[in-house]
Amino acid sequence: MSLTTPLPIGFTMGDAAGIGPEIIVKLFAAGLPHAALVYGDAGVLDAAISQLGLSESLRVEMISEPELAVNASGIIPVLNRWQALPDDLPSGQLSAAAGRGAYEYLCHAIDDAQAKRLRAIVTAPLNKKAMQAGGIDYPGHTEILAERTGTSRYAMMLANPDLRVILVTIHIPLSQVSQQISYDAELDTIRLAHRACIQAGVKQPRIAVAGLNPHAGEDGRFGQEEIQTITPAIKQAQSEGIAASGPWPGDTVFMRAKRGEFDIVVAQYHDQGLIPVKYLGVDEGVNVTIGLPFVRTSVDHGTAFDIAGRGIADPASLRAAYDLALAMTPDDDSA
Repeated sequence: MSLTTPLPIGFTMGDAAGIGPEIIVKLFAAGLPHAALVYGDAGVLDAAISQLGLSESLRVEMISEPELAVNASGIIPVLNRWQALPDDLPSGQLSAAAGRGAYEYLCHAIDDAQAKRLRAIVTAPLNKKAMQAGGIDYPGHTEILAERTGTSRYAMMLANPDLRVILVTIHIPLSQVSQQISYDAELDTIRLAHRACIQAGVKQPRIAVAGLNPHAGEDGRFGQEEIQTITPAIKQAQSEGIAASGPWPGDTVFMRAKRGEFDIVVAQYHDQGLIPVKYLGVDEGVNVTIGLPFVRTSVDHGTAFDIAGRGIADPASLRAAYDLALAMTPDDDSA
């Protein structure tokens, strides 16, 4: 590629039976300020264009390499290294073919991003049961991304205009959370929180660390994790020049962050962190995997089978994910 040719953003279509194709089509129809392509199925996207009544203004163009994606009005560049999906694939129904396709599109995008052929990856939702039916068993995008890139230190961050939250543990049973909260995991997540904020343009990130137990353990009365694990990790981060504080009670720390006291909250487990973010609304929520060798953002919602194919899906979260991917990758960034 010429040094003057900007790297494109790579969208992954996600599960073809969900709302991914529809929101991607709506996003391209609205116009994008930077070159992009879709890793997905041309037939499915073409059907979504027709279903939305956009055939006169928008069309699919198959490409063989990401470098061929151009930012042209009315065109959706599509790259598919996987087999075509069935023409009669029904919307809103579990499909092994759609599940396997979602996995393949993601893997191809990861490989191109690893090879520095993409500026960032933006993912539409996949369905875990559909993937399992297609022979692929992962809890979600994050674990696939980490395994395929060989990333051992990573974290999930959820962000919207009011709040950023990063998780120490992700997709594990609640009964296993305490044993998974180690000093190393805690410190790594604090460091990743600092990195994420810097990438997002926050020059001096203020990091709040939530406690695991009620009242952040109340000096050991409700648990020892805050004393034995979380506080030592915070102190080590502080010694490295990171502005981390806590552990703060989980029932108030998110409210304080929303008011502007903190730039990001380190949450100890999945629902502790995601409930406050999603309560504020998923329309502009973005999921970011921190620690990868490239930027990956995603919508903050699922495949929404109940409304798939009806033309009413809101692309706002996908647009927010695209905008954040651009913000986290300067124009001269080649990764």
